[in-house]
Amino acid sequence: MKAPPAPTKTGPKTNREIRARDVMLIDQDGQNKGVTELGVALQLAEEVGLDLVEIVPNAEPPVCKILDYGKFRFTEQKKAAEARKRQKVVEIKEIKLRPGIDDHDYETKMKAVRRFFEEGDKVKVTLRFRGRELAHQDLGYALLRRVRDETSPYAKVEAEPSMEGRQMIMVLAPK
Repeated sequence: MKAPPAPTKTGPKTNREIRARDVMLIDQDGQNKGVTELGVALQLAEEVGLDLVEIVPNAEPPVCKILDYGKFRFTEQKKAAEARKRQKVVEIKEIKLRPGIDDHDYETKMKAVRRFFEEGDKVKVTLRFRGRELAHQDLGYALLRRVRDETSPYAKVEAEPSMEGRQMIMVLAPK
């Protein structure tokens, strides 16, 4: 039986994990102390009861700061959570039409399209042809042109109308 693998630590290196001989030291007050030996930097951090944290590992020498690591991790987690909260996922909503759609049905669909754009979503307008309707693709292009013209104040065409099998598809995105 094998032993389970050691858990890998995520985040910056702290205290004895730092492997550089010299570090660029920033003290707890934010003052740059210049290039310092690692042992001296660890001793300074220990004297004030804080941790030595490697902030910029790729620099030469690495930049380390004396701070409370628990508090540092907490603020980093808060920042990440706030960034996730502000992130907006753009969805693609689909509206299905037919070439012979009635005016009232069309208006109802357009209200839904307007609502989707207000929420910041993209809209995929699908026009499905059945039977002999496929011979009259010009009606489909005219209907999609009408949709484009009515939504032009608050949306832009991302994908022009194109045929895919028995469907004509157009994608609109909010401005």
